[in-house]
Amino acid sequence: MKLEEIYDLAIAMGIKADPRGKRAVEALLKKEKEAFDKLTGIDKELYDSDRLINPFADTRILNGDPKTEIKSLIAGVDMETQELLLADRLREKGQSIDLVLAHHPEGRSLAALADVMGVQADIWHEEGVPINIGEAVLEGRQAEVMRSVLPLNHQRPVAAAALLDFPFMCVHTPCDNLVNTHLQKHFDRKGDKLTLDEVVTELKSFPEYREATRNNAGPTIVVGKGSRRAGRIMVDMTGGTGGPSEAISKLADAGVGTLVGMHISEKNREEAEKSKLNVVIAGHDSSDSIGLNLFLDQLEKKGIAITACSGFTRFGRLKKK
Repeated sequence: MKLEEIYDLAIAMGIKADPRGKRAVEALLKKEKEAFDKLTGIDKELYDSDRLINPFADTRILNGDPKTEIKSLIAGVDMETQELLLADRLREKGQSIDLVLAHHPEGRSLAALADVMGVQADIWHEEGVPINIGEAVLEGRQAEVMRSVLPLNHQRPVAAAALLDFPFMCVHTPCDNLVNTHLQKHFDRKGDKLTLDEVVTELKSFPEYREATRNNAGPTIVVGKGSRRAGRIMVDMTGGTGGPSEAISKLADAGVGTLVGMHISEKNREEAEKSKLNVVIAGHDSSDSIGLNLFLDQLEKKGIAITACSGFTRFGRLKKK
């Protein structure tokens, strides 16, 4: 596959798995085009044209010719300068590596992380939180995330990739959409009769979570008791990063009984306790691994060899012939 084909596939899979639905995402892209058409001068000259076709600002080709043929790649949750040096060392030892694929955003994708958070309000709306309330409570958190990434050295790993002559890309929200949708469908099929202990057991039916459990990083109940019934389960694994604490009580009021997430801030955990909203933390790298695996299975189908590192555990779901 060409690098640009991998990029296009990531976008297509991300849109298909997006909790907002394909039509809503297409409407966002239409609005982006309308906004672009109104730009003039330097603003139009410096505009990121990928925004016209890609609704995920945290997913980009960061280095390399899009026409490059990719037959092998190394992938990880965090692929920064040290992982790029690892890839270069493996290449020196004779291993073929045509692409370094990161899950977490780097470079301009990291700088734009707050832009992808809008999906959170749409997810809450699906659970019964009015969209006007969801967007209002999200705004402050988006601004906080935007400010937090401003001083970061975004381009450090991108510069390293260029110096080492590695094609480099990140696929964040599309993979998070994949795991979010995959797990939500799983729990929707199970209904609302599970206890929290049974939620944990269900998570451990996934190989990524079993492996994490072996490493003392498996699914954990952080709010609620194991014997407590979960009620309506909401999987909370997409939207760029953690949401605002104000959303917790709104979800509880809307009837959500249990959040199943990758991680949770202490402030949000305390708010969940106050709201009597159960929380099960499935695990960060293990959840990211599911999203990456669902994406990379499609690349493996095309004959691309995959090496895993940096928190990513490779478990393919392709049926063996």
